[in-house]
Amino acid sequence: MTKEGELDIKDLELIDMDSETQPMTADGAVAAEKNGTVKIKVPEEEVKFTGLSKDELMKVAGTAGWVRTRWVLLGLFWLGWLGMLAGAIVIIVQAPRCQPIPEMNWWNDGPLYQIDDLAAFTEEGQIKGVVEKLDMLNQLKVKGLLLGPFHQAQANQLSTLDLQKIDPAKGTLEELQSLMEKAHKKGISVVLDLTPNYLGNKPWFSGGKSVEVMEKLKEAAKYWLDLGVDGIKVSDLGAASAMVDWQSIPDTTLNNDTETELPRKKALIGVVSGKSVTQVSELLNTSSVNLLVSDLLTNITGGLERAQAIELLLERNDQRNVGWTLGAATSTHLANEAKTPELLKLYQLLLFTLPGTPVFLYGDEIGLQAQGKESPMMLWDIEKEPEEGAAVNETAEADRKARAENRKWFKTLSDLRGKERSLLHGEYHTLNSSGSALAYLRLWDQSDRYVVAVNWGSAPATLTPRSTGKAELPTEAMVRLSTDTELEVESMVSLNAITLGPGSGVLLQFPFTS
Repeated sequence: MTKEGELDIKDLELIDMDSETQPMTADGAVAAEKNGTVKIKVPEEEVKFTGLSKDELMKVAGTAGWVRTRWVLLGLFWLGWLGMLAGAIVIIVQAPRCQPIPEMNWWNDGPLYQIDDLAAFTEEGQIKGVVEKLDMLNQLKVKGLLLGPFHQAQANQLSTLDLQKIDPAKGTLEELQSLMEKAHKKGISVVLDLTPNYLGNKPWFSGGKSVEVMEKLKEAAKYWLDLGVDGIKVSDLGAASAMVDWQSIPDTTLNNDTETELPRKKALIGVVSGKSVTQVSELLNTSSVNLLVSDLLTNITGGLERAQAIELLLERNDQRNVGWTLGAATSTHLANEAKTPELLKLYQLLLFTLPGTPVFLYGDEIGLQAQGKESPMMLWDIEKEPEEGAAVNETAEADRKARAENRKWFKTLSDLRGKERSLLHGEYHTLNSSGSALAYLRLWDQSDRYVVAVNWGSAPATLTPRSTGKAELPTEAMVRLSTDTELEVESMVSLNAITLGPGSGVLLQFPFTS
């Protein structure tokens, strides 16, 4: 002690040392054990793993063990990669090759709609009236309008024939151009019927007038095609193609394609009636038309005969050049050919599912039927329900509902044909036929397959489909569409035997299997 009340520095150090030898209590006090031992509580500190340093890793990386490990892992990686590559190659090689899609023309994409009597089709009776109906036609997926004839001509008077002028009673050139412009925006093509003597006894006149007629037709074809018309149609192709200088007509159509470089090919469409399947096939090969529409299905009524005619025509010709109709070739409505409402739907099913282009006369979609020689007036607003509380004629209302149902069926078939490759451009194979029934298969590559079975007879019919060399039939298929009340849509039907009621048809679907 140097001074009173003060401690020597050495004394302070001793006190500090003495306190450090004592254990700490929970509140920081130094605890001493009675037996003289001292317990020191060491605070627990968190241990952090820092791994090896860079220098340490570099020392280890060069050892023999790590070198071997790296080579083993690298080898396993490349073996796995090569294995996956080999597996992918095997899958690609063994997978079935996709069949190339054939080049389709606009007249192959959907139904063609024939309007040969403007006065019966629209209230105005003129070309401008057709413009107002384009939306309704577009709903039906119509891809082409076959208009006319409505050029200037008097019956059997060649001197009055002017194929480049429209009959003023039918409309004007400006109205036709407006129709073409608006139709094209909806994906609908416009074809003009230039059959010369359409009001007379013989479509191509008589006597030694073929050179003059062909010259007028050639000039008119070039004139209309240059104006933007998508095609030319002529009736009685057999007589026309036998005339001198007929070949100049298809040449004009082909040259127009090349000169104008339009995105859509121009069509030359011929119509024949009363010809055998052999004659129709010969005309397809010799007339150079792009599409030939015949009445074969009208003239041939037996199931076996129809099957043979279809097979023969498709074996000898490209289906893209074949047009099917029941009535339109002779300006007869489908309902007049069908005779019954049940057969109307059956024939619509047949036309939409055969390979080729379906052609309909105006009103065929609703079952319009002629009562005499005059063209029947087209009926519009058939889907409009009667106003609530208004007096309703039960017969008229039942007729309206039936026509609306016909139109719905027509639209469903048209939609399906446009979406399914097997129906649009697939192969055709007859599966079975009888006196009044027919079953056939439509298939394309790996797309869903379709079996069509129709019975236009007055008694039930049972068809037993046989597998073809192209595709084995499964034991059953799903009902996609049906006019037979016993075959419900989406139900499964055995393909060992298909039984159809009188005047009924069914469309069956099954998937592709490798």
